[in-house]
Formats: sequence, structure tokens, C-alpha cells
Amino acid sequence: MSLKELDGVVGAPWARPLAGALDQLVVESDALADNPLGDPARRPLYVYRPPGVELDHPRPLPAVYIIQGFTGQIDMWLTHSAFEPNMIERVDAMFAARACPDAILVFVDAWTSRGGSQFINSASTGRYLDYLCDEVVEFVDGRYPTLSSRDHRGLAGKSSGGYGAMVVPMLRPDVFGALASHAGDALFECCYLPEFREVARDLREHFDGSYDVFFERLAAADHFSYERFGPAFEMYGYACAYSPDLSQPGAALLPFDPSTGRVNDEVWALWLEHDPVRMAPHHADALRSMRRIYLDAGARDEYFLDLGAQAFAQELSKLGAAHTIELFDAKHGGITYRYPGAIHELVTALQG
Repeated sequence: MSLKELDGVVGAPWARPLAGALDQLVVESDALADNPLGDPARRPLYVYRPPGVELDHPRPLPAVYIIQGFTGQIDMWLTHSAFEPNMIERVDAMFAARACPDAILVFVDAWTSRGGSQFINSASTGRYLDYLCDEVVEFVDGRYPTLSSRDHRGLAGKSSGGYGAMVVPMLRPDVFGALASHAGDALFECCYLPEFREVARDLREHFDGSYDVFFERLAAADHFSYERFGPAFEMYGYACAYSPDLSQPGAALLPFDPSTGRVNDEVWALWLEHDPVRMAPHHADALRSMRRIYLDAGARDEYFLDLGAQAFAQELSKLGAAHTIELFDAKHGGITYRYPGAIHELVTALQG
């Protein structure tokens, strides 16, 4: 008996051969240079092309940009869960089966050392809205066979990525003309406010009631334990996006007293200005201009983002913005299987 080396992809469940192509690029951003956290301006960028689509494809195609949840980094799209294909393999199977019209898919990394950016500009984390809308889109349109118009460009994401998918097209309807949000952060009094008390108690019990102590112990830890560090880390990351401390680059104003959990009304008001539910009436024309708005969430979402999706949908109805919403039997995690269907919805609406 002997072992011999073979050429090619090993196959399922480790790595399924792609019918299309995934270009794993490295780009450098002017918008992210000298950001307050000192995070890299050099970023990975993945671009997926369906089977038969080359750079000189004769017919320009719609594009869907896909963004990640909090603490997400782009290479996680290549990660497998037990007995399941990863995200890239899922969308490749959809296009290979001709179950969706051809499109260019762009996977954007907006990781920060605070866990994420919420895909908006912040004096604490950097200019991630500008990076996405002004740099990545221009780069892709210049290199790939895309229909270079907001009416042929969509944005999709889950959780914090779902938040970005709702908010970015409101802020930049000149760039994106369709959106799909899976369990996106919305209706902040349901998804964030109840966590203030939990984080305050956690800081009191384990970090002397101080975020300074928290970050000292996090830096000294030999691994990131979500149970120990996750909730307080996430809350501070959201604060960096929604209520940056303009006097201290990279720092945030907290919407609650860390010693008691009592809400700071002034800072909380800054957060609410970023809530998609409350933003919607101020961006009615942008939302009505969308060629497709697709919302979904697990009906047992631990962060009650199903309620956020419903509240956002209610605002859309008031504004006369066409949309669909689907609630399904799931919690917050393990819903990657929903993403290809949403991409199909966007691509169908964005065709030339």
C-alpha cells in the first residue's frame, strides 16, 4: 500500500471545486489611510464571477455587494460549518445550476480592531462608507464587466451587515439601487437597550466597572473568549460607530453609565439617529427608488431583530416603498443558507 499525491481540488466536504471563479484581490484604500484606530488600509477584496464570465465578458452584468456581521472578516466566507457548503460554494452552485441570472458578486471587508464599522463613516473607526461607495465600487466597475449604474447595483448583508444593507442605500442612493437585509440591526430599543444592563453588570463583576480595565485585560488575554469579553466589546464597538468621542480619536461615548446601566439620554439620542427604523422617514425618496427591498429574519432571533425587520417594514409601508419581508423558524445564527435566495432576488431586479 502507498499514498500518492493528486492534482486538483480535494472535494466535499473540505473544498468543492468551483464552476465559476473567485478572484481574491488585495487593494489599498486612500479613505482608510491614517484611520483613528491605525487599522490597515490594505484590504482583501473577493470578486466572484459565474461560470463562463471572464473579464472581457461581452455583456455587462449587475453587481451585488455582500457585507458581513460584527467581528466578521472576509476569509470567513470560506469557512465551513458541519455538513454544509460555505458561502462561496453555495452561490457558485446557484449560478452553475443556472438558477440565477449572471451577476458579479463582490465581498467587501470592513473589519476594524473594534470589531466592525457598521459600514458608516465614524470619527472613531474611519471612513468605511466612503471606502465602500467611492473606492470599492469604482474599482470593481473599472475592472469587471458590470453595469455601472445604481439601478444595476445591490447591497446585501446579515446582522451588522444587514444594518449596512439598510442604511448605506439610504445614505448613498446614487450608488445602490436595491438591498437585502438578513436580521439587520434595527429598532435599537429592542436589540441594544436591554444589553446595557447586562454589560454594566459584567463590567462591575469582572472589570472593576471600567472600560479602561476591560481593554487592559483584553490586551493581556491569551485568547478572545466571547463569553468573557464579547458583550462589552461589541457594545463599545457599536458606540464607536454611533457615538464617537470627538475629543479622543478611536474612543467612544457610552449611551449608558457603565457603573449602573442608566441610560445617558444625550448619547442615546445619537444612537437613535442611526436606527434604520428612525432614519427611514428622512430618506423616503431613496427608499421608494429602490428596485428591490428584501428583508428577512429568524422568528426566534436572540437579539429580537425579527421585530426590527418588522418595524422597518412598517416604515417602508408608510412611505410607499415596495418591499417583502419573510420571518422563518430560526435564531440569529446558522442562516447562511438564506443568502443565495436574497442574492437571486436582487440580481433578478437589477438586470439590464
